[in-house]
Amino acid sequence: MYIDEPICIIAYLGLLEKLNSENFKDVEFDTFKNEAGSNKFKMSLQEWIKKTNAIGIIFKSGNNGGTYACSDIALEFVS
Repeated sequence: MYIDEPICIIAYLGLLEKLNSENFKDVEFDTFKNEAGSNKFKMSLQEWIKKTNAIGIIFKSGNNGGTYACSDIALEFVS
């Protein structure tokens, strides 16, 4: 599967979160998914994690910070 559209990226991340996270917020996910088709759509990882309670991506700021993802997400985006 090749992911090149924002809507596809959001759908993929949402699917993985629904499968792996009991506390994933579906209502917030639907908001992101509906907005992803517009030209003015912007989303940060921090916003995604905070609003949806996502666990598949971790963002740490500061020294030794970075963005970390579960293997399913990381391997999908490097292929």
